[in-house]
Amino acid sequence: MTSLTRPIPLQWRRSSGVRVALAHLITRTALARVPVGVRLPDGTSFTRSEPPSDAPVIELVHPDALLRRIAESPKIGIGEGYTAGDWRPGEGTDLVEVLRPFAERLRTVVPPYLTRLRRFVDRPIPSSERNSPAGSRRNIEAHYDLSNELFAAFLDETMSYSAALFDDRRPLAGQDLATAQVRKVHAMLDLADVRAGSRVLEIGTGWGTLAIEAARRGARVTTVTLSTEQAELAQRRVAAAGSADRVDIRVQDYREVTGSYDAILSVEMIEAVGEEYWPTYFGALDELLAPGGVVALQAILMDHDRYRATRRSYGWIQKHIFPGGMIPSLRAIETIAQRHTGLRVDRADAFGEHYAETLRRWRRAFDDSWPQIAALGFDETFRRTWEFYLAYCEAGFDTGYLDVARIRLSRGGRGERW
Repeated sequence: MTSLTRPIPLQWRRSSGVRVALAHLITRTALARVPVGVRLPDGTSFTRSEPPSDAPVIELVHPDALLRRIAESPKIGIGEGYTAGDWRPGEGTDLVEVLRPFAERLRTVVPPYLTRLRRFVDRPIPSSERNSPAGSRRNIEAHYDLSNELFAAFLDETMSYSAALFDDRRPLAGQDLATAQVRKVHAMLDLADVRAGSRVLEIGTGWGTLAIEAARRGARVTTVTLSTEQAELAQRRVAAAGSADRVDIRVQDYREVTGSYDAILSVEMIEAVGEEYWPTYFGALDELLAPGGVVALQAILMDHDRYRATRRSYGWIQKHIFPGGMIPSLRAIETIAQRHTGLRVDRADAFGEHYAETLRRWRRAFDDSWPQIAALGFDETFRRTWEFYLAYCEAGFDTGYLDVARIRLSRGGRGERW
């Protein structure tokens, strides 16, 4: 018998409301199913049975505070508890080692009879984070306009903030991240058949690397972003690359773009569109794509059942990192395209394990660069928030809970799958 089956503490029993009671029940049941040791401040085990000797260990620094956070909001409280210092990995345990067992069991950690009650516990997505034209600008600025210097401190010299594509034929340890990022960019350009003379639209400029490489192929590129910080640095990078005459960078919403393009590319931008606006987004792709053209998306994905289970709830990543964000499934993309456009998915190539390695590199660089980042004015709360964000995502891709794929859409096709 574990402490998870002991009576609920007095301060919990005094709490009222169905929401809190269900949060208690779900949390207790989930922890009983995950092989992670949990130790109290005095060093004793939170559970009466010891975990396996090789199990990662969580140290509860402020257990009452953490339990109150989890009771209030299970999907948000664990991350906020880490940021606040209520818990930490045990000595010699990496944060990803603690998070991985939970990511591995996200589909099963809560029994089906309890998942049907999640609507009483989940928080709704705030209406203020809707991705209307004005809302999208606010949501993008909240993350991407933090500071170009911040991102430069942990990204490689290509300033690519998306999954790299490593060479599967070589050991990862010997591969340079910048080289893998350029390989990813050219895989996307190849997927969209970008060549000399191609009219290219990029939705989501980033810091300009894809636009630069497309221009080097002889394409003419229009690229749009809602981040003024990104646009300013991208302009400088494009000019330094000698591509200013071939690249038009605009601070513009995708809904405002006009014209006709042979290739439309968007790297990890669909996650910021919001489910409500997916028909609008794919409708814009369809309208802007020239006859015979190709759309190439790089998209973070989750299993369709998990997408359906989480699509209406508000999580830690949305609250603290990507307001307005929503990760689709491949089936959701296929369905929206089929219902609202003439576009069809005709190829999808998954490479989620490459994202896990990319995130490992970013997290290491972020830790190593923290003195430089702190000098920019970011505090310890920010450090712990981003440490949890990078580790949380790494665990998701490392276990397959999350995936990423290059997806091609055209008007017709055979339908190749990974």
